[in-house]
Amino acid sequence: MSTTAGQVIKCKAAIAWEAGKPLVIEEVEVAPPQAGEVRLKILFTSLCHTDVYFWEAKGQTPMFPRIFGHEAGGIVESVGEGVTNLKPGDHALPVFTGECGECPHCKSEESNMCDLLRINTDRGVMINDNQSRFSIKGQPIHHFVGTSTFSEYTVVHAGCVAKINPAAPLDKVCILSCGICTGLGATVNVAKPKPGSSVAIFGLGAVGLAAAEGARISGASRIIGVDLVSSRFEEAKKFGVNEFVNPKDHDKPVQQVIAEMTNGGVDRAVECTGSIQAMISAFECVHDGWGVAVLVGVPNKDDAFKTHPMNFLNERTLKGTFYGNYKPRTDLPNVVEKYMKGELELEKFITHTVPFSEINKAFDYMLKGQSIRCIIRMGE
Repeated sequence: MSTTAGQVIKCKAAIAWEAGKPLVIEEVEVAPPQAGEVRLKILFTSLCHTDVYFWEAKGQTPMFPRIFGHEAGGIVESVGEGVTNLKPGDHALPVFTGECGECPHCKSEESNMCDLLRINTDRGVMINDNQSRFSIKGQPIHHFVGTSTFSEYTVVHAGCVAKINPAAPLDKVCILSCGICTGLGATVNVAKPKPGSSVAIFGLGAVGLAAAEGARISGASRIIGVDLVSSRFEEAKKFGVNEFVNPKDHDKPVQQVIAEMTNGGVDRAVECTGSIQAMISAFECVHDGWGVAVLVGVPNKDDAFKTHPMNFLNERTLKGTFYGNYKPRTDLPNVVEKYMKGELELEKFITHTVPFSEINKAFDYMLKGQSIRCIIRMGE
C-alpha cells in the first residue's frame, strides 16, 4: 500500500472557473478512491481539441468550475475496494470511455461501447455515488469525462484505466488515451484498407493524421489528404499522405474530383472533421462495388446525412466508429506494444511540450492551429 492510501491528497490542479477564461493553477483536495475506483498520479497529460471545445462551452451545457484533461499517462497511487486488476505502482493510461467487462457491449467482440462507462460529457461527478472527488476549501469541483487529468492526482473508475508496459515512455504513449487511437483505429480496425489500396482522409488535424498513419501502417499506396487549409499538407507527408486535395481549389464537388483522380473512387475513406458535407463527400467518393467510408467526426446535433439510396445499392458501405473500436483495457496495452516495437510512430504527433505551470500556452498553440499535440509535464 502507498503511504497516502485512504487519505485526502493535496496537490496542484488547473481549474477552469469560467468558459473560455485561462485556467488557474490552485491547490485542490483529492479524496481517496471509493469502491471500483483508482487514484492516479498523473505524470504527463496532453491537450485534445475536445478539452478546448468544452472549455469554450459554446455548444454544450456549461459546467464550471471544472478540471479538464483526458489524454494522460500516470502511475496508480491507490485503489478502492474491489479493484483487483490494478495495484499501486502500475503504469496506466486513463481513458474517457471504459470497459466494465460485464455488459453486452463488453462481452461482444464487435463493440467497445460499454453500457456503464460510455462517455458522458454532462456528468461532472463519479458514477459510484454522484459525488466529486475534487474540492477547494469544501467547494466541489466538477470532473470531466471521468478523467480530469489536468490535476497532479485524479480519481478514475477502474474500468477506464488501461494498465500498460512500465517500460513505455509515458510522455509519448499518453497521447494514445484519445485522439490518436480514434483516428488510427478508424483505419486499421474499421476501414481495414488492403496493402496497395487507396485511402482518402478528410480533415488533417490530429485525428485525421492518426487515420493517415493507420493507412500507412496498413500498406495503402495512395493516401489522399483532403483539407480546406493547404498549409497542413506539408506536415501530413510525415504521416504517409502522398496526394492532396483542397476542395476550395475546385469548382466541382470534391467527391467528383477524387473519383476522377482514382478511376472511379477510392477503396476507403475516413472522415475526421465533423462537417456533414465532408461526411457525405467521404461516402460518395468511395468506389462502387467495394468502397467503405468510415465516419469519425462528431456532427452538429441538427445535421442530417443525405445521399441517394443508389449509392448504397451500388455496394458502397458506410460505417461509424467510436474511439477507433478499441476496448480501452483490452486493446490499449497492445497499441502501446506496437509503439514499443517501432511499428507505430508517436513522436511526430508531438509538436510542443510545456510545464504544467504554463498549461495555458497549450491552449494558445491549439487555438492558433500551431500544435498537433502539446505534452504538459506535471509537477513543473
